[in-house]
Amino acid sequence: MNRAVFLDRDGVVNETLMVEGIPVTPKKVEDFRILPGVKKALSALKHAGYFIFVVTNQPDIPRGTLTHEELDKMHAVLAGNLPVDKIYVCAHDNEDACDCRKPKPGMLLQAAEQWELDLAASYMIGDRWKDTEAGAAVGCTTILVKSPCSTEQPRHGRGRTVRSDYTVENLAQAAEIILSREADGR
Repeated sequence: MNRAVFLDRDGVVNETLMVEGIPVTPKKVEDFRILPGVKKALSALKHAGYFIFVVTNQPDIPRGTLTHEELDKMHAVLAGNLPVDKIYVCAHDNEDACDCRKPKPGMLLQAAEQWELDLAASYMIGDRWKDTEAGAAVGCTTILVKSPCSTEQPRHGRGRTVRSDYTVENLAQAAEIILSREADGR
Protein backbone atom coordinates (compact mmCIF):
# COMPACT_ATOMS: atom_id res chain seq x y z
CA MET A 1 0.00 0.00 0.00
CA ASN A 2 1.11 3.53 -0.79
CA ARG A 3 1.15 6.64 1.42
CA ALA A 4 -0.08 10.07 0.44
CA VAL A 5 -0.20 13.66 1.53
CA PHE A 6 -3.49 15.30 0.62
CA LEU A 7 -3.45 19.08 0.38
CA ASP A 8 -6.21 21.60 0.33
CA ARG A 9 -5.32 24.19 -2.29
CA ASP A 10 -6.28 27.75 -1.30
CA GLY A 11 -4.44 28.92 1.81
CA VAL A 12 -2.18 25.86 1.92
CA VAL A 13 -0.54 25.67 -1.51
CA ASN A 14 -1.44 29.08 -2.90
CA GLU A 15 -2.33 32.47 -1.49
CA THR A 16 -5.91 33.40 -0.84
CA LEU A 17 -6.95 36.91 -1.71
CA MET A 18 -8.38 39.22 0.91
CA VAL A 19 -11.45 41.15 -0.24
CA GLU A 20 -12.96 43.46 2.38
CA GLY A 21 -11.31 41.35 5.09
CA ILE A 22 -12.69 38.08 3.74
CA PRO A 23 -10.41 35.40 2.24
CA VAL A 24 -11.45 34.41 -1.28
CA THR A 25 -10.07 32.04 -3.86
CA PRO A 26 -8.26 33.49 -6.88
CA LYS A 27 -10.50 33.83 -9.93
CA LYS A 28 -7.76 34.55 -12.51
CA VAL A 29 -4.44 32.88 -13.13
CA GLU A 30 -2.80 36.32 -12.80
CA ASP A 31 -3.84 36.33 -9.12
CA PHE A 32 -2.69 32.76 -8.48
CA ARG A 33 0.53 32.63 -6.43
CA ILE A 34 2.15 29.60 -4.89
CA LEU A 35 3.06 30.27 -1.26
CA PRO A 36 6.73 30.49 -0.22
CA GLY A 37 8.31 27.21 0.84
CA VAL A 38 5.68 25.00 -0.78
CA LYS A 39 7.89 23.60 -3.54
CA LYS A 40 10.70 22.69 -1.13
CA ALA A 41 8.27 21.08 1.35
CA LEU A 42 6.52 19.02 -1.31
CA SER A 43 9.82 17.96 -2.87
CA ALA A 44 10.97 16.64 0.53
CA LEU A 45 7.72 14.71 0.99
CA LYS A 46 7.93 13.31 -2.53
CA HIS A 47 11.54 12.25 -1.91
CA ALA A 48 10.36 10.43 1.24
CA GLY A 49 8.01 8.35 -0.91
CA TYR A 50 4.66 10.08 -0.48
CA PHE A 51 2.21 10.61 -3.30
CA ILE A 52 1.07 14.24 -3.36
CA PHE A 53 -2.56 15.07 -4.13
CA VAL A 54 -4.40 18.38 -4.12
CA VAL A 55 -8.06 17.99 -3.12
CA THR A 56 -9.98 21.21 -3.62
CA ASN A 57 -13.58 22.39 -3.41
CA GLN A 58 -14.27 24.90 -6.17
CA PRO A 59 -17.89 26.04 -5.73
CA ASP A 60 -17.19 29.24 -7.64
CA ILE A 61 -17.58 27.25 -10.87
CA PRO A 62 -21.30 26.50 -10.40
CA ARG A 63 -21.73 29.97 -8.87
CA GLY A 64 -20.47 31.45 -12.14
CA THR A 65 -17.56 33.45 -10.67
CA LEU A 66 -14.81 31.08 -11.87
CA THR A 67 -14.53 29.41 -15.26
CA HIS A 68 -13.21 25.93 -15.97
CA GLU A 69 -10.65 27.55 -18.28
CA GLU A 70 -9.18 29.74 -15.53
CA LEU A 71 -9.19 26.83 -13.10
CA ASP A 72 -7.32 24.71 -15.65
CA LYS A 73 -4.75 27.50 -16.09
CA MET A 74 -4.20 27.70 -12.34
CA HIS A 75 -3.80 23.95 -12.09
CA ALA A 76 -1.35 24.00 -14.98
CA VAL A 77 0.75 26.40 -12.86
CA LEU A 78 0.61 23.92 -9.97
CA ALA A 79 1.44 20.91 -12.13
CA GLY A 80 4.27 22.77 -13.87
CA ASN A 81 5.92 23.98 -10.66
CA LEU A 82 5.19 21.42 -7.95
CA PRO A 83 5.66 17.64 -7.60
CA VAL A 84 1.91 16.96 -7.49
CA ASP A 85 0.69 13.56 -8.67
CA LYS A 86 -2.93 14.57 -9.27
CA ILE A 87 -5.37 17.38 -8.56
CA TYR A 88 -8.87 16.33 -7.54
CA VAL A 89 -11.58 18.97 -7.90
CA CYS A 90 -15.10 19.11 -6.54
CA ALA A 91 -16.90 21.61 -8.76
CA HIS A 92 -20.16 21.40 -6.80
CA ASP A 93 -21.86 23.78 -4.41
CA ASN A 94 -23.29 22.97 -0.98
CA GLU A 95 -26.78 22.34 -2.34
CA ASP A 96 -25.56 19.62 -4.73
CA ALA A 97 -25.11 17.16 -1.83
CA CYS A 98 -22.33 15.32 -3.68
CA ASP A 99 -19.96 12.82 -2.07
CA CYS A 100 -16.83 14.68 -3.16
CA ARG A 101 -17.32 18.08 -1.51
CA LYS A 102 -15.29 18.33 1.67
CA PRO A 103 -16.03 17.72 4.52
CA LYS A 104 -17.18 14.53 2.82
CA PRO A 105 -14.17 12.37 2.00
CA GLY A 106 -15.10 11.40 -1.57
CA MET A 107 -11.99 12.84 -3.24
CA LEU A 108 -9.73 11.07 -0.73
CA LEU A 109 -11.56 7.78 -1.22
CA GLN A 110 -11.33 8.13 -4.99
CA ALA A 111 -7.58 8.70 -4.76
CA ALA A 112 -7.19 5.77 -2.35
CA GLU A 113 -8.86 3.44 -4.80
CA GLN A 114 -7.00 4.74 -7.85
CA TRP A 115 -3.57 4.79 -6.22
CA GLU A 116 -3.87 1.89 -3.71
CA LEU A 117 -3.37 4.13 -0.70
CA ASP A 118 -3.16 3.25 2.96
CA LEU A 119 -5.21 6.13 4.33
CA ALA A 120 -4.16 5.41 7.93
CA ALA A 121 -0.54 6.04 6.85
CA SER A 122 -1.53 9.21 4.96
CA TYR A 123 -2.00 12.86 5.89
CA MET A 124 -4.58 15.55 5.15
CA ILE A 125 -3.32 19.15 5.36
CA GLY A 126 -5.82 21.98 5.17
CA ASP A 127 -6.75 25.35 6.59
CA ARG A 128 -10.44 24.74 7.27
CA TRP A 129 -12.56 22.45 9.40
CA LYS A 130 -13.88 20.86 6.21
CA ASP A 131 -10.37 19.67 5.32
CA THR A 132 -9.54 18.13 8.69
CA GLU A 133 -12.98 16.57 8.96
CA ALA A 134 -12.59 14.90 5.54
CA GLY A 135 -9.17 13.54 6.51
CA ALA A 136 -10.32 12.30 9.90
CA ALA A 137 -13.32 10.56 8.33
CA VAL A 138 -10.98 8.18 6.47
CA GLY A 139 -8.35 7.78 9.19
CA CYS A 140 -5.69 10.19 7.91
CA THR A 141 -3.53 12.13 10.33
CA THR A 142 -4.75 15.72 10.05
CA ILE A 143 -2.74 18.92 10.05
CA LEU A 144 -4.36 22.34 10.24
CA VAL A 145 -2.52 25.27 8.68
CA LYS A 146 -3.46 28.45 10.52
CA SER A 147 -5.04 31.01 8.22
CA PRO A 148 -7.92 33.49 8.23
CA CYS A 149 -10.11 30.50 7.28
CA SER A 150 -9.05 28.36 10.24
CA THR A 151 -11.60 29.98 12.51
CA GLU A 152 -14.28 30.00 9.83
CA GLN A 153 -17.84 29.43 10.84
CA PRO A 154 -20.22 27.59 8.52
CA ARG A 155 -22.79 29.75 6.75
CA HIS A 156 -25.66 27.77 8.21
CA GLY A 157 -26.05 26.33 11.64
CA ARG A 158 -23.67 26.37 14.55
CA GLY A 159 -19.98 27.06 14.48
CA ARG A 160 -17.60 24.13 14.41
CA THR A 161 -14.53 23.49 16.45
CA VAL A 162 -11.64 22.71 14.15
CA ARG A 163 -10.05 19.47 15.28
CA SER A 164 -6.71 18.32 13.98
CA ASP A 165 -3.87 16.14 15.12
CA TYR A 166 -1.41 19.01 14.59
CA THR A 167 -1.63 22.76 14.00
CA VAL A 168 1.09 24.63 12.09
CA GLU A 169 1.82 28.01 10.56
CA ASN A 170 2.53 26.77 7.02
CA LEU A 171 3.08 23.78 4.76
CA ALA A 172 6.82 23.70 5.50
CA GLN A 173 6.08 23.07 9.19
CA ALA A 174 3.57 20.37 8.24
CA ALA A 175 6.22 18.63 6.12
CA GLU A 176 8.65 18.78 9.05
CA ILE A 177 6.11 17.02 11.27
CA ILE A 178 5.47 14.30 8.69
CA LEU A 179 9.16 13.71 8.06
CA SER A 180 10.02 13.68 11.78
CA ARG A 181 7.22 11.19 12.47
CA GLU A 182 8.61 9.01 9.69
CA ALA A 183 12.10 9.22 11.17
CA ASP A 184 10.64 8.16 14.52
CA GLY A 185 8.92 5.19 12.86
CA ARG A 186 5.33 6.40 13.40
